[in-house]
Amino acid sequence: MASRQNESTTSEAPASPRTSFAATVAALSLTGMLVVGQLYTVIPLFALMASDWGSGPGAVAWTATAFAAAYAVGFLFAGPAADRFGPRRTIVAGLTATAVATVAVPLAPSLGAALVLRVVQGLVASAFAPAAFAYVASRVDPHRRVTAITWLTSSFLAAAVLGQLAAQAVGQAVGWEPVFLAGGVALALGAVGLRLVLSPNGGGGRARPVGAFTAMAGLLGDGRLLLLYGATLTVLTGFVGVYGGLQVAGPPTLAGDDGALLALRASALPAMLAVPLLTPWLVRSAPERRAALSLGAAALLSAVCAFLAGGAAIGVCLFVFVAGIAVAAPALVQAVGARAGAARGTAVALYTFFLFVGAGLGPQLAAALAGSGFPVVSLAAAAVLGSGALLALGSTVRRGSARRS
Repeated sequence: MASRQNESTTSEAPASPRTSFAATVAALSLTGMLVVGQLYTVIPLFALMASDWGSGPGAVAWTATAFAAAYAVGFLFAGPAADRFGPRRTIVAGLTATAVATVAVPLAPSLGAALVLRVVQGLVASAFAPAAFAYVASRVDPHRRVTAITWLTSSFLAAAVLGQLAAQAVGQAVGWEPVFLAGGVALALGAVGLRLVLSPNGGGGRARPVGAFTAMAGLLGDGRLLLLYGATLTVLTGFVGVYGGLQVAGPPTLAGDDGALLALRASALPAMLAVPLLTPWLVRSAPERRAALSLGAAALLSAVCAFLAGGAAIGVCLFVFVAGIAVAAPALVQAVGARAGAARGTAVALYTFFLFVGAGLGPQLAAALAGSGFPVVSLAAAAVLGSGALLALGSTVRRGSARRS
């Protein structure tokens, strides 16, 4: 079984002799944190932005959802674009456009204008993730691809913490506008860096978007894949829901304590760094089973957090919670790729779509239940993640059925 999974999650394209594994993974992961971080930077800034625009934090939460929704929809087009123009060109163009859109956000005179700019920002930022996955699939040595994907997905999760940490620190010091200005500059530098690091012959060809959309329709007709996509939807819904809940409905002992919230966010980082190092052992189990177990563990820890009051206890709980999420995300992308077979690239584009639709639902979950307090938000996130575990487990039923070739 393990050998079959490894075969089905790797492409036969040769790795580029110019590609350094460490440089490629480091550059893609660091830039991935910058890109995905744009979704999460607004969470600690809700109150500051609401004050400037005369809105409530609940209304400003739509700045996260607007970005995430546009980001998710953009994946449906970014995947075909990477096939058509090549991953490197798609990444660099997308990063350049994202840098410009990011700098424009603080120029918005109202919340409505900011929402429009966040939609544009999300659309152009969506070019990165599918193209990055496509680059790894075609330019990284087959035996290292699962490790590279784990680092990449971990960087996306780390962005949720690091993006909030940076935004909270900068926002408290000099206001929310410089957060976006600094982000735009960093994204522009990322575009230059990846243009230098990535191999120019990383793909591209005569693929047409209509073919990709036809393939998407076929993939959505696969019941097992639908279960996996359903599980994917829950990953960031629960993850962002818990962290958003801490911000807008945190336990009384943490309410208004920015330093404690900062420490809580930082406490999860070691778990995100540790999971990629454990990849050689984690891949020994089937990815569907790994996803089900890790989502189940995350659901349990989210439920436990609901009954904790002390910052230290919540920090320990969040550490294990984040580890579960960090295991689930790459396990699901591996399972999706294995199930899709030759349609792997399109299937992964759909995976990123569902993943970040969940990221947009997370802030809404937290905002909708904020009035009931953090325990209710955390329990709701636990229910979402628990359903994801059941969906992933359900995808293992009838394992004797034929896989796509």
